[in-house]
Amino acid sequence: QVQLVESGGGLAQAGGSLRLSCAASGPFFLFNAMGWYRQTPGQQREFLAVVHRGGSTNYGDSVKGRFTISRDNAKNTAYLQMNALKPEDTAVYYCAADPRINDVVHGPPQYWGQGTQVTVSS
Repeated sequence: QVQLVESGGGLAQAGGSLRLSCAASGPFFLFNAMGWYRQTPGQQREFLAVVHRGGSTNYGDSVKGRFTISRDNAKNTAYLQMNALKPEDTAVYYCAADPRINDVVHGPPQYWGQGTQVTVSS
């Protein structure tokens, strides 16, 4: 079983930056791929980004060029650097993990974090 604990959400101004962290615990092969989704009320969760243990990444179209995903394998932690934030980025952000990168990209991943709120003011 994998546990994912997110941190780093909060309030930011439009044009600002935030960095989210997701710490994973459990059998390491179960979180070969770590990624991020977000969800607003009444909407489905939207895939944002994924990073594989080996370093390959994939991004959703809505965040390409603004968000950057990375991971520190020694710390079992993935990060989402969010720049040039917009009010429409306001959402609950969820960390996701799965043995396979395609299952994070196309969903659903096997494991979810509890979510962290990000609010961007105009």
